[in-house]
Parts: sequence; C-alpha cells; structure tokens
Amino acid sequence: MPRKLEGLIALVTGGNSGIGLATARRFVAEGAYVFITGRRQAELDAAVKSIGENAFGIRGDVSKLPDLDRIYEIIRAEKGRIDVVFANAGGGGLAPLGQITEEHFDTTFNTNVRGLLFTVQKALPLMRSGASIILNASSTTTVGNPAFSVYSATKAAVRSFARNWTLDLKDRGIRVNAISPGVVPTPGYDLFGLSKEQVQGFIDVQVKTIPQGRVGTPDEIAKAVVFLASDDSSFVNGIELFVDGGMAQI
Repeated sequence: MPRKLEGLIALVTGGNSGIGLATARRFVAEGAYVFITGRRQAELDAAVKSIGENAFGIRGDVSKLPDLDRIYEIIRAEKGRIDVVFANAGGGGLAPLGQITEEHFDTTFNTNVRGLLFTVQKALPLMRSGASIILNASSTTTVGNPAFSVYSATKAAVRSFARNWTLDLKDRGIRVNAISPGVVPTPGYDLFGLSKEQVQGFIDVQVKTIPQGRVGTPDEIAKAVVFLASDDSSFVNGIELFVDGGMAQI
C-alpha cells in the first residue's frame, strides 16, 4: 500500500513532545522527511532519536523571529523546500479575569499567535503549489473554561487565520486548515502550573462532558493531521477539524 506522504518534506514546530512528536512519527511512517523544532536541546535530541530515520531537529523558539529565520535557512540548505507545515508550537497557563498579568498575556500571544503567524509567513518562500498548512487550534475556541480566556482567545485567532489565509493563498494552490484537539493530556499540561492531582481532577471533570467517555491521545490527533497533510484531504480547505470525542459538538 502506498504511503500517504511519500517523498514530502514537512515541518512540525513544537515537535519534541506531545502532539507534535506523535505527528512527526506519523509523518515519517507515511513516507515524509520531517524537521522538528523545540526550545530544549536535550528533549529535541531525544525526540529525533525516538523517531529514528528521516527526522532532523532544530532548536528554536517560534516567538523569536531570528530563530525562525535560522530554522528556514537550515531547511533551505538541507532540502530546499517544504510541502507540509504543522504549526503546532504553543502553550499557555491558567489565569482568571482579575488576575491576568501583562506577562501572561504577552507570553501566550507571542507564542500562540505572533509565533504561529510568522512560522507560516516565513515558510511561504519554500512552499510550492499543492502544499498544506495545518494550524493547531483548540476546542476551547467553542467551549468555555474558567481561567482559560487568554489561551482561548489565542486559539480563536488561529481559527481566524485559517479562514483568511485560505483566501490569501488560493492563487498559490496552498491549502490551510485548523485542527482543534479536545482534552488530550500531554507534557504541555505542565505549563498550566497545576499539580498532578489537580491535572487529574481537571481531566476527571472534562471526561464527563465528552460523549466518548474518555480523553484523547496524541496519536489520535496525529492521524487527523496526516489526513489534512495528505491528498486524502485535497478538497478540504479552510476548515476547523475537531478531534475531541464530540465534546464541542453537543
């Protein structure tokens, strides 16, 4: 059976753990060569080793434009093009209205919005007709959660980017879609500043709102990203694909 991404060159930002790492593994299994980025060299090296062949790690912070320039210089030198961008890097913490600080706001928007925007924009010179861009949004664009307003606002911006960039790039034949995971425990949950017991309490509460009665896994999100990256989704453009067990749909 032919592999879905045979011969393609892909970039996965934040590919050193969680959904990004699971997606990089799936991309390689489907025949792609994958560049992954991460801020911590040790984790990045471990991720590349775990993927095995056809993976290249580049240390960098997407919120820093010089880092992005260096990332694309390396990709240009190594492969000369990009066929798939999964703009996955992001994060955020909990802060209820009344306790939101400038630092919290700036840090979250700089990574999730500014960093994502320039990740995509700076990739464009390396992208050809038929390329695919996938933006990692979140089911929080639809379902409210206490203390999540800043994070949710950044992901709503990501959803808006997909709609608008679909039009901006239509003449180039580049598709742009957003994927919105539901509750998928990953190391990124550590950024919320909660104890393990608090994280488990959050998960237990959320499970009650998920029709499938469980949380998702990074690999389940990765399989959906492969769909959006491949020709299987050749007539799919500008959508928000929820992979959330039905949580945001009821």
